[in-house]
Amino acid sequence: MDHVDRILDQWRRERPDLDVTAMGILGRLKRLSTHLSREVEVVLQENGLSSSSFDVLATLRRSGAPYRLSPGDLLATTMVTSGTMTNRIDQLEKAGLVERVVNPEDRRSVLIALTEKGFALVEKTVTDHVANQHRLVESLPAEKKAALDGLLRKLLAAFE
Repeated sequence: MDHVDRILDQWRRERPDLDVTAMGILGRLKRLSTHLSREVEVVLQENGLSSSSFDVLATLRRSGAPYRLSPGDLLATTMVTSGTMTNRIDQLEKAGLVERVVNPEDRRSVLIALTEKGFALVEKTVTDHVANQHRLVESLPAEKKAALDGLLRKLLAAFE
């Protein structure tokens, strides 16, 4: 029995006319998201990054060599305003993790590029991050991980 079960039991007692099955699913997802986010943040902070700065560096890294994207392309991968993205880029540039370079295809625009320091940091951080993610789901056997992934994919697809 978990915390959500206790809440559901209370609702079943007080409102037996309601089907609280969805409340259980969503409540567990919310509580799990909170726990997982905290655990992920610990690893990012150990590497000197926030989730938002890691998001930018990881996006550049997974874009492939030469690890450069336009500010618009970076913006398209997130759900933040252009002002927020500019601020993130500015902070990463001050830290020496990214640099603005002239776009060789259009000299009127810039690209955001990983620096050597940024590349090295994101390589270490993503390695630590993936190891942490494995640790966070190690309580589930492989077949349960695959089943859960499939169910979550189906649920997410209904929204996206």
